[in-house]
Amino acid sequence: MPKLLEVRDLRVEFTTPDGAVVAVNDLDFSLNAGETLGIVGESGSGKSQTAFAIMGLLARNGHASGSVCFEDQEILALPEPALNKIRAEQIAMIFQDPMTSLNPYMKIGPQLMEVLILHKGMSRQQAVEQSAQMLDAVQIPDARQRMGMFPHELSGGMRQRVMIAMALLCRPKLLIADEPTTALDVTVQAQIMALLNELKREFNTATILITHDLGVVAGSCDRVLVMYAGSTMEAGSVDDIFYRPSHPYTEGLLKAIPRLDADGEVLPTIDGNPPNLLKLPPGCPFQDRCHRVQDICRRQTPPLTAFGKERRRACHWNSLKGHRENAARNGEQP
Repeated sequence: MPKLLEVRDLRVEFTTPDGAVVAVNDLDFSLNAGETLGIVGESGSGKSQTAFAIMGLLARNGHASGSVCFEDQEILALPEPALNKIRAEQIAMIFQDPMTSLNPYMKIGPQLMEVLILHKGMSRQQAVEQSAQMLDAVQIPDARQRMGMFPHELSGGMRQRVMIAMALLCRPKLLIADEPTTALDVTVQAQIMALLNELKREFNTATILITHDLGVVAGSCDRVLVMYAGSTMEAGSVDDIFYRPSHPYTEGLLKAIPRLDADGEVLPTIDGNPPNLLKLPPGCPFQDRCHRVQDICRRQTPPLTAFGKERRRACHWNSLKGHRENAARNGEQP
């Protein structure tokens, strides 16, 4: 079965007055129809820039190289008119802050209708009906009345639902959700994620979910990609990542999640701060914060190696650990 989306050797670089910044470094992943991939990591790990590169929405000083293949079509270097058509009809994105993504000077209805009139060639009346139906689908009460409101007249949760409705109007095959629950209270977060899961089942939409919230990932995703300093640290199924993490960074992220059944009041943290992308150290980018760091970690960048069933990791410690275990089983000197 062909992949809906295949990203290979994706590299995103920004030109700044202080030098070149590599925000995404040789990223590889794929996505099937109807599947949800969670991309997690701290701020500055390259999650959003990965999404912007796929959508062709990088800042002017940014440049993407590598391959982004959507339905067997290379889209990374497509001309703007061709990419606009794909962005509207095949790939949609929910941005992090709906208040800055919606036009504050336009009412909700015209903003929704514009998508259908421009990209689906609908009449105004048809666009009104379709927009109202989609607002109903995302569980906005009194949909027709809401269409006559401005964005500032809606709550944060309502604005996020409008953004989801706008993204789904053309029935895209791929939906990229960049922190869709940021700045929402816990109850509304749960409602938004339940809505996305329901719409995914209804429309068979593949989803890339970018988030800091590992609880959201656990309840929504099929596979997880863990990023740090623009690189993949670990990738695998959601069960493998949560129950059998194999990278020290993944372990640190999971331990930092508050647990109701945990004793003690001190929440574990990952010491230190993410590295300066202008001055990345040689070797593993996580070396200064890793409690398992070895000499080799400071000299050589760990390769991203496959192990288990569809799992990958970039870690010298685990590679050496596996070598020692195999040697011990065979009665050899490691």
